[in-house]
Amino acid sequence: MRVGRGRHLVLAVPGRAFAQRFAYAILACAAITLMIISQAEPRLVETLRVGVADAVAPVFSFFSRPATTIADGVDELGGMLVVHERNERLESDNATLRKWQAVAEQLGYENEMFRRLLKVVPDQRTQFVTARVIADSGGPFIHMVMVNAGQSHGVRRGQAVVNHDGLVGRVLEAGEHTARILLLTDLNSRIPVVLEESRDRTILRGDNSPHPYLAFLATGAQVKPGDRIVTSGEGGMFPPALDVGIVSAVDKDRATVHPFVVWERLDYVTILDYVVPGVFPETRRAERTGSLQ
Repeated sequence: MRVGRGRHLVLAVPGRAFAQRFAYAILACAAITLMIISQAEPRLVETLRVGVADAVAPVFSFFSRPATTIADGVDELGGMLVVHERNERLESDNATLRKWQAVAEQLGYENEMFRRLLKVVPDQRTQFVTARVIADSGGPFIHMVMVNAGQSHGVRRGQAVVNHDGLVGRVLEAGEHTARILLLTDLNSRIPVVLEESRDRTILRGDNSPHPYLAFLATGAQVKPGDRIVTSGEGGMFPPALDVGIVSAVDKDRATVHPFVVWERLDYVTILDYVVPGVFPETRRAERTGSLQ
């Protein structure tokens, strides 16, 4: 029995060595044979290829499912981690907002109490109309734009015009469906303003340049580059505290202002119908009497 086993081993080793030695030649011959058959009988080869693909497809599908499942699981786990991180951040933001809400409620209560103690007259609610700039009628000697809203929309001469950046100017003329806006940089523009920090009141005057200047500054007025300029509300034409610009330069003669409005991106504007009853003439009444010129 031992001798027989030894013979089988002896015969198996040379056979394996022969197969390994001539494997490349056998595969090359098989490939050449398949190429010849594919040229002679292309339909047969195609049928064979399709049959082999159909036969191995279930195997590939079986082995691909675990990989797909693992990938889906990894994605789901990553999504859960992201959601968990966002939830933690939202909880932190909510806690901060709750603190600010409590502070705002307390300040609102104190503000209302002080108003009652001081008998403060509340500001009137401002109505507004949003319009699109349809034409630039400006030039080197006049700075104006035209909007697609007029008297039929409640637009009247003298009303303040703003956009998301700040004060744009005022309504100069109002037709039935259009209006012309005099920009604050125009030579004819005069706007009552106040320095936000020092509370010094002055007039913002245009000179047809991109930077209007502060006129009629009081002696000893504290003005420096970087100071914010807002409307003062004097005259009743403009609501108070509208953003205008910042002081860009101060010299011996004047203080120039850089407006917040970017004129190259002036697409939509909001026209404010601000009314101060009793003390100053109302906007519509002033338009009829011609006091706003």
